Amino acid sequence: MVTIRLSRGGSKQRPFYAILVADQRRSTRGRYIERIGFFNPAARGSEEKLRLDTERCEHWVGLGAEPSDRVKQLYKQAKSAATTQATQAST
Repeated sequence: MVTIRLSRGGSKQRPFYAILVADQRRSTRGRYIERIGFFNPAARGSEEKLRLDTERCEHWVGLGAEPSDRVKQLYKQAKSAATTQATQAST
């Protein structure tokens, strides 16, 4: 089964997560199919906290990929941020 999940990177006390599409049987640090974004919970100031390609996420979910619980939350955040930016740009 294909899953959409987080893979931890970064250093001590400075986590950084890649959002990956991968086979469930593979290690989180192993081979993956596609990288569709990142999540930086330690972002400060003007640093980007979340970048997620929502179109690719929807594509993989349409093919049967199962997102993890945390990725579902991040997807909702990315969708709401995109709609907020779109409404601000149109005004």
